[in-house]
Order: sequence, then structure tokens, then C-alpha cells
Amino acid sequence: MVASKLVMSLALCVALSALAAQPAATDSAAQPLAKGDPRIEVAAHITGAHPEELRATPVPGLWELTRGTDIAYVTADGKYAFSGDLIELGTNNNLTETHRRDLRLKAIAAYPESEMLVFGPRDPKYTVTVFTDVDCPYCRKLHSQIAEYNHLGIRVRYLLYPRTGPNTTSWTKAEQVWCSSDRNEALTRAKLGEDLKSKSSCDNPVARSYALGQDFALEGTPAIIMPNGEMLAGYLPPDALMQRLKETK
Repeated sequence: MVASKLVMSLALCVALSALAAQPAATDSAAQPLAKGDPRIEVAAHITGAHPEELRATPVPGLWELTRGTDIAYVTADGKYAFSGDLIELGTNNNLTETHRRDLRLKAIAAYPESEMLVFGPRDPKYTVTVFTDVDCPYCRKLHSQIAEYNHLGIRVRYLLYPRTGPNTTSWTKAEQVWCSSDRNEALTRAKLGEDLKSKSSCDNPVARSYALGQDFALEGTPAIIMPNGEMLAGYLPPDALMQRLKETK
């Protein structure tokens, strides 16, 4: 299993601390911790960790460390960390995925819908949020059926996520879509391969939606965030997505 970026960053922090001690960053928006909070002592043993990032697990001596939606597990003495999902065997409940879904929902809820491109019926049955890339073949396939999704009662909220990153052609196209007078029409045209003549220098949310996708550790597009926070990696036809939504708990 490949170690998560969070585990790797912890290892790097430990290595760097041997060269120079750096003051811990503080989060001015964080709620003050109560005196005697055990997370304070645990964080003191883990280089680069802050108490607010820690959460107790059902396993004695094992703590969950969260940054964005990236989750790792660390021992209270700060000696060991590992990535992977924590499963409660008696119930087969994936405790890590449950928390990960909650984190995604909170992040999506905090992201303004005004910075999304929304395609949907007047009275939708379900709403999904989709990270999309103008040039991604399966993103284009999904969008070519947007009327079918909408007809089934599925409202689609797009977040622009050019997979190639900043300063690339796909990034410029995403900005051009947003800077168009009719953004939904521009997205459709761009996904059909048409060249957009609109400018790409307006105030736009591409960097913010891209950063959110990075926090979600996206490995490809489309990435569909379900109403319960589950993330589906890849394209699903309208009927298949509707069935998944009906089965969503």
C-alpha cells in the first residue's frame, strides 16, 4: 500500500526537525483547547501536528490525524504512523471512510454554490457535485448526457478541476468558461471541443475549486460527490447513477 501524502509529510517533518526547530503554525480561527485536553500532549510528541487535527479512535493509544480529507493514524508517543482505513470488524463499519465522507460534506457545504456551474431540473430529486475537466474524455461523455441526468431528477453542480494544473491549456479553458457571459453554454461548447473566444483574466474560482480537489486527493475526473459524502471516481451513466443515489444511505 502506498503511504498517504499525510504520512509522508509527517515523515518529512521529522527529518527536517533534526536540522532546525521551527515554531508551530497556529490557526487563529481554531477554538481554544480546554486545559488538560489529551490532544495537546499527543501533538507534542508528533512533529508538525497540531492538537486540533487529532481525534481519539476506539483503539487505545491510537489517534486519528486529519488534514483536509487526508486521514492517517499515529501512536500517542509519536513514534509510528500509518495510512489505511480503520474497520470495526464486529459491524464491518469503515470508521475512516465514515469520517472522510463527513469531511467532504463539510468542505462542499462551505464552498459557495455561486462558484459552481449548475445544471438541473426545477425540482430535483438528488444533487451531486462533480469535479470536471474540460478536456477529460469521460467528463465530456458525462456532460453529453446532462439532459438525461436532469430528466431523471439529478441536479449536477460542476466544480472546475483542470487535471493538468495551473499554467496549462486545460486551466486556461476552464478560466475562459468562467469568464464567458453564459458559463453553462460555454462549458458545453468547450466540452464539444469548440474554441472559446472569451477572456481568461476575470476573477474566477478555478484555483479555489482546484485546491478543493487537491484536498480531496482526486486521482482523476470526473469525480462525483454523492449526497452522503461518498466519492465516486469516474463516469457513471444516468441510469446507473440514479440507482446508486436510490441506494445511498
